[in-house]
Amino acid sequence: MAPKGKDETLAVPKVELHCHIEGAAPPRLVRQLADQHGVDVSEVIDGKGQYVWCDFTSFLKAYDTASSVFKTPADYALLAETYFRMLAAEGAIYGEIFISPDHAQAAGLSYRSYVEGLAAGIERAKIDTAIDGRMIAIGVRHFGTASVERVVKEVIGNPHPLVTGFGLAGDERSGHPANFAKAFRMAADAGLGTTAHAGEFGGPESITAALEFLRVKRLGHGVRAIEDRDLVKRLADEDIVLEVCPGSNIALGVYSVLRFHPVNMLRKEGVKVTLNSDDPPFFGTTLGKEYASVTETFGWTRDDQMEISRTAIMAAFCDDSTRNRLLTRLDSAKIGS
Repeated sequence: MAPKGKDETLAVPKVELHCHIEGAAPPRLVRQLADQHGVDVSEVIDGKGQYVWCDFTSFLKAYDTASSVFKTPADYALLAETYFRMLAAEGAIYGEIFISPDHAQAAGLSYRSYVEGLAAGIERAKIDTAIDGRMIAIGVRHFGTASVERVVKEVIGNPHPLVTGFGLAGDERSGHPANFAKAFRMAADAGLGTTAHAGEFGGPESITAALEFLRVKRLGHGVRAIEDRDLVKRLADEDIVLEVCPGSNIALGVYSVLRFHPVNMLRKEGVKVTLNSDDPPFFGTTLGKEYASVTETFGWTRDDQMEISRTAIMAAFCDDSTRNRLLTRLDSAKIGS
């Protein structure tokens, strides 16, 4: 079967498991709220309406500046609604977003208000587009053990039906996963799905440590496992799912061009992979572009894309009734093709 064209790629039901909601803010929305709140974003958004950064450090600065314009639950509702509508327009039927209680705190919002605002936006998008969404609260590893444990306690103490996961983000080179084992045990005991960023800027050893100490079944990125053949076999044998973000990896220089990215090799070795956009407007991508570019580069078929979406649905941090509904939508699209 030959690779499909762009229009048929759009028709594939898509699923996203790895996107930071503040990092998904379109520059036009950031400018709109910056004007409302009197925030200067001129250094991080250029005259063409694009984010300005040149390396990882300047990316983090642009990210934090853009995030600072979201100050109220209504702002976050607008952000979530905007993003989920954009996802749905590209054929997505489900999305999970990473939410950052630390950003909410910096904005002077309580965790509860932050989550309620985001949830309202997700629900508004769902009414019109039928897209389902969930949230994964993240701790930031370079903020230290106490900070990450504070986040998980806040999540457990303020349960919300759309907050179904807990994750670890931040600088992979800062803080060994062993430091966060307690936080992940707490999350798992509370029934939350768990995932951790590893194998992006950190090498294979960062993946092994996450598996050993955090007991996760999903990994954010995880692509540098390709550097360790035994680790690749372990990922395949243990059904570890990788939240792969090719466009992000290229933009940040982890790989030079897409054809050198290991997503296809990992899949051929039996590793379960999904496609995701990470921080889409910062990296000039969207979920739809990820599906289309990987399909074109590696000659994937429509069935290959459907398999990627099925893998993501099976790995999603959602209840069984939602999962079955998503699988039905995916199967219906296959029958209709």
